[in-house]
Amino acid sequence: MKTLLLLCLLTICPVSLLCAQGRVRTTDVDSGRVEKGKKVGLWSYYSFTGSGRKVLVQRYDHTAQKLLFFRQADERPYRMQVGSEWKSDYLDQPPLFLGGDAALSEFTRQLNYPEDARAQQVQGRVVVNFIIDTLGAAYDHKVLLGVSASCDREALRVAKLIPAQWLPGRKNGRAVPVEYQLPFVFRVQNAAAGR
Repeated sequence: MKTLLLLCLLTICPVSLLCAQGRVRTTDVDSGRVEKGKKVGLWSYYSFTGSGRKVLVQRYDHTAQKLLFFRQADERPYRMQVGSEWKSDYLDQPPLFLGGDAALSEFTRQLNYPEDARAQQVQGRVVVNFIIDTLGAAYDHKVLLGVSASCDREALRVAKLIPAQWLPGRKNGRAVPVEYQLPFVFRVQNAAAGR
Protein backbone atom coordinates (compact mmCIF):
# COMPACT_ATOMS: atom_id res chain seq x y z
CA MET A 1 0.00 0.00 0.00
CA LYS A 2 2.81 2.41 0.91
CA THR A 3 4.54 1.63 -2.38
CA LEU A 4 1.36 2.34 -4.32
CA LEU A 5 0.84 5.63 -2.46
CA LEU A 6 4.44 6.65 -3.09
CA LEU A 7 4.13 5.78 -6.78
CA CYS A 8 0.93 7.85 -7.05
CA LEU A 9 2.58 10.85 -5.37
CA LEU A 10 5.61 10.65 -7.66
CA THR A 11 3.32 10.51 -10.68
CA ILE A 12 1.05 13.37 -9.60
CA CYS A 13 3.67 15.78 -8.13
CA PRO A 14 5.75 16.31 -11.26
CA VAL A 15 2.57 17.15 -13.20
CA SER A 16 1.42 19.65 -10.58
CA LEU A 17 4.90 21.17 -10.33
CA LEU A 18 5.01 21.53 -14.10
CA CYS A 19 1.62 23.29 -14.11
CA ALA A 20 2.70 25.62 -11.28
CA GLN A 21 5.75 26.68 -13.26
CA GLY A 22 3.69 28.16 -16.10
CA ARG A 23 4.68 27.89 -19.71
CA VAL A 24 8.08 28.70 -21.15
CA ARG A 25 8.17 31.34 -23.89
CA THR A 26 11.19 31.55 -26.16
CA THR A 27 11.70 33.99 -29.04
CA ASP A 28 14.75 35.34 -30.85
CA VAL A 29 15.04 38.16 -28.31
CA ASP A 30 13.88 36.68 -24.98
CA SER A 31 13.15 33.53 -23.02
CA GLY A 32 11.51 32.80 -19.69
CA ARG A 33 8.35 31.61 -17.95
CA VAL A 34 4.88 33.13 -18.19
CA GLU A 35 2.16 32.53 -15.58
CA LYS A 36 -1.31 34.01 -16.00
CA GLY A 37 -0.03 36.29 -18.76
CA LYS A 38 2.81 37.75 -16.64
CA LYS A 39 6.54 37.18 -16.84
CA VAL A 40 7.84 35.36 -13.76
CA GLY A 41 11.20 34.12 -12.59
CA LEU A 42 14.44 34.42 -14.50
CA TRP A 43 14.28 35.90 -18.02
CA SER A 44 17.10 36.25 -20.53
CA TYR A 45 17.09 39.00 -23.17
CA TYR A 46 19.18 38.85 -26.33
CA SER A 47 20.36 41.07 -29.14
CA PHE A 48 22.28 40.49 -32.35
CA THR A 49 25.72 41.83 -33.17
CA GLY A 50 26.52 43.44 -36.51
CA SER A 51 27.74 40.05 -37.72
CA GLY A 52 24.42 38.43 -36.76
CA ARG A 53 25.68 36.62 -33.65
CA LYS A 54 23.09 36.32 -30.85
CA VAL A 55 24.37 37.67 -27.51
CA LEU A 56 22.89 37.89 -24.02
CA VAL A 57 22.27 41.54 -23.08
CA GLN A 58 20.23 41.23 -19.88
CA ARG A 59 19.18 38.67 -17.32
CA TYR A 60 16.32 39.84 -15.09
CA ASP A 61 14.39 38.12 -12.28
CA HIS A 62 10.78 39.27 -12.73
CA THR A 63 9.66 37.69 -9.45
CA ALA A 64 12.30 39.47 -7.35
CA GLN A 65 12.30 42.51 -9.73
CA LYS A 66 16.07 42.44 -9.85
CA LEU A 67 18.59 42.89 -12.65
CA LEU A 68 21.12 40.07 -12.44
CA PHE A 69 23.27 40.81 -15.50
CA PHE A 70 23.62 43.41 -18.24
CA ARG A 71 26.08 43.76 -21.08
CA GLN A 72 27.60 47.22 -20.97
CA ALA A 73 27.32 48.59 -24.51
CA ASP A 74 29.47 51.65 -23.94
CA GLU A 75 31.19 53.38 -21.08
CA ARG A 76 30.32 57.05 -21.18
CA PRO A 77 29.30 59.71 -18.69
CA TYR A 78 25.60 60.47 -18.17
CA ARG A 79 23.96 63.59 -16.75
CA MET A 80 22.51 62.59 -13.41
CA GLN A 81 20.88 64.34 -10.50
CA VAL A 82 22.77 64.45 -7.22
CA GLY A 83 20.71 66.24 -4.59
CA SER A 84 19.31 69.30 -6.37
CA GLU A 85 22.18 69.57 -8.89
CA TRP A 86 22.77 67.89 -12.25
CA LYS A 87 26.26 66.72 -13.12
CA SER A 88 27.94 64.44 -15.65
CA ASP A 89 29.61 61.33 -14.32
CA TYR A 90 30.10 57.64 -15.04
CA LEU A 91 27.45 55.29 -13.67
CA ASP A 92 27.79 51.82 -12.16
CA GLN A 93 24.79 50.85 -14.28
CA PRO A 94 23.33 53.02 -17.05
CA PRO A 95 19.56 53.29 -17.42
CA LEU A 96 18.35 50.22 -19.33
CA PHE A 97 15.09 49.36 -21.02
CA LEU A 98 13.90 46.01 -19.69
CA GLY A 99 14.53 43.53 -22.50
CA GLY A 100 17.26 45.59 -24.16
CA ASP A 101 17.27 47.32 -27.52
CA ALA A 102 15.18 44.57 -29.12
CA ALA A 103 12.31 45.23 -26.69
CA LEU A 104 12.71 48.99 -27.03
CA SER A 105 12.54 48.75 -30.83
CA GLU A 106 9.02 47.30 -30.52
CA PHE A 107 7.99 50.82 -29.53
CA THR A 108 10.35 52.90 -31.65
CA ARG A 109 9.13 51.04 -34.77
CA GLN A 110 5.76 52.76 -34.27
CA LEU A 111 7.33 55.86 -35.81
CA ASN A 112 5.27 57.18 -38.74
CA TYR A 113 6.98 59.35 -41.34
CA PRO A 114 4.96 62.60 -41.56
CA GLU A 115 3.53 63.09 -45.06
CA ASP A 116 4.71 66.73 -45.35
CA ALA A 117 8.27 65.72 -44.44
CA ARG A 118 8.20 62.79 -46.88
CA ALA A 119 6.88 65.03 -49.68
CA GLN A 120 9.68 67.53 -49.05
CA GLN A 121 12.21 64.68 -48.69
CA VAL A 122 13.14 65.86 -45.19
CA GLN A 123 15.34 63.30 -43.50
CA GLY A 124 17.71 63.11 -40.59
CA ARG A 125 17.97 62.14 -36.95
CA VAL A 126 15.76 63.50 -34.18
CA VAL A 127 17.12 63.05 -30.66
CA VAL A 128 14.61 63.08 -27.82
CA ASN A 129 15.94 63.77 -24.34
CA PHE A 130 14.07 62.67 -21.21
CA ILE A 131 14.72 61.87 -17.58
CA ILE A 132 14.45 58.36 -16.16
CA ASP A 133 13.65 58.61 -12.46
CA THR A 134 14.67 56.27 -9.64
CA LEU A 135 11.57 54.10 -10.21
CA GLY A 136 12.13 53.66 -13.95
CA ALA A 137 9.54 56.14 -15.20
CA ALA A 138 10.40 58.59 -17.99
CA TYR A 139 9.31 62.24 -17.89
CA ASP A 140 10.20 65.72 -19.17
CA HIS A 141 10.50 64.66 -22.84
CA LYS A 142 12.12 67.30 -25.07
CA VAL A 143 13.53 67.38 -28.58
CA LEU A 144 17.28 67.88 -28.20
CA LEU A 145 18.12 67.74 -31.91
CA GLY A 146 15.45 68.09 -34.58
CA VAL A 147 15.02 68.06 -38.36
CA SER A 148 11.53 69.53 -38.93
CA ALA A 149 8.51 70.43 -36.81
CA SER A 150 6.46 67.43 -37.96
CA CYS A 151 9.31 64.90 -37.57
CA ASP A 152 10.13 66.34 -34.15
CA ARG A 153 6.49 66.02 -33.02
CA GLU A 154 6.33 62.41 -34.27
CA ALA A 155 9.54 61.41 -32.48
CA LEU A 156 8.27 63.05 -29.29
CA ARG A 157 4.91 61.24 -29.62
CA VAL A 158 6.59 57.84 -29.95
CA ALA A 159 9.06 58.50 -27.11
CA LYS A 160 6.12 59.25 -24.79
CA LEU A 161 4.45 55.94 -25.78
CA ILE A 162 7.31 53.89 -24.34
CA PRO A 163 6.07 52.28 -21.10
CA ALA A 164 7.76 52.75 -17.73
CA GLN A 165 9.85 49.58 -18.10
CA TRP A 166 13.16 51.32 -17.54
CA LEU A 167 15.69 50.10 -15.02
CA PRO A 168 17.08 53.27 -13.45
CA GLY A 169 20.71 54.30 -13.63
CA ARG A 170 22.76 53.49 -10.55
CA LYS A 171 25.66 55.30 -8.91
CA ASN A 172 27.38 53.88 -5.79
CA GLY A 173 24.65 51.23 -5.53
CA ARG A 174 21.77 53.74 -5.45
CA ALA A 175 19.23 54.56 -8.15
CA VAL A 176 19.64 58.10 -9.49
CA PRO A 177 17.60 60.21 -11.94
CA VAL A 178 19.44 60.22 -15.29
CA GLU A 179 19.03 62.10 -18.57
CA TYR A 180 18.68 59.75 -21.53
CA GLN A 181 18.85 60.52 -25.24
CA LEU A 182 16.93 58.36 -27.70
CA PRO A 183 17.55 58.84 -31.45
CA PHE A 184 14.87 58.43 -34.13
CA VAL A 185 15.95 58.25 -37.78
CA PHE A 186 13.79 59.58 -40.61
CA ARG A 187 15.08 58.38 -43.97
CA VAL A 188 13.30 58.72 -47.31
CA GLN A 189 13.17 55.33 -49.01
CA ASN A 190 13.97 55.40 -52.72
CA ALA A 191 10.88 54.25 -54.69
CA ALA A 192 13.10 52.17 -56.99
CA ALA A 193 14.65 50.37 -53.99
CA GLY A 194 11.21 49.26 -52.81
CA ARG A 195 10.61 47.21 -56.01
